[in-house]
Amino acid sequence: MKRIDLHMHSLFSDGELLPSEIARRAQVLGHETIAITDHIDSSNLEAISKIKEAIDDINNNWDINVVPGAEITHVPAEVIDKLAKKSIKLGAEIIIVHGETLAEPVVEGTNLAAVKSSNVDILAHPGLITLEEVEIAKKNKITLEISGRKGHCLANGHVACLATEIGADLVIDTDAHSPNDLITFEQAQKIGLGAGLAKDEVMKALIDNPKKILENKGF
Repeated sequence: MKRIDLHMHSLFSDGELLPSEIARRAQVLGHETIAITDHIDSSNLEAISKIKEAIDDINNNWDINVVPGAEITHVPAEVIDKLAKKSIKLGAEIIIVHGETLAEPVVEGTNLAAVKSSNVDILAHPGLITLEEVEIAKKNKITLEISGRKGHCLANGHVACLATEIGADLVIDTDAHSPNDLITFEQAQKIGLGAGLAKDEVMKALIDNPKKILENKGF
């Protein structure tokens, strides 16, 4: 099976690789689509344009689809929607919000602001997200992330449990920052199963739900 991963970072934020190297390594591991979603706040929105230039070269020449995106990270909750709109205007197709992971001191209220925004696609590693927030995410068609990244994965079981109970969409992403973070389809399946998802739910999170996001963006 071909892999779709909508959450990766290049050296335009805190990743280790150029966009082209991420794409090449992902292609070799059997990915059909990836999104490069570097961390942004108001200080570095220009990173989106730089990433777009590299992605154009990749998509025109290699057999992998790379989508430009942005991960709104550690910002006041009140500016999340504003930054999402700005990122979209600059060409970001996938908008992720850096959720209230257990591994970092993300400001309280980030999850709620993210799921209330009509401009957000994915709430990444949302930690101990509440039942109310999951219900809002479902209502607003915002997908919740099961994370393959060390630290961020600590609440995967909680996220999977609530999302399954409420019927909110899930994706399984790596949040890759380095070459060793990239994984195969089979490894991603194990992450989903380890979070407590049934096999059919894992396949939805790996195939159906990311494809739904991409189709809504015209890909």
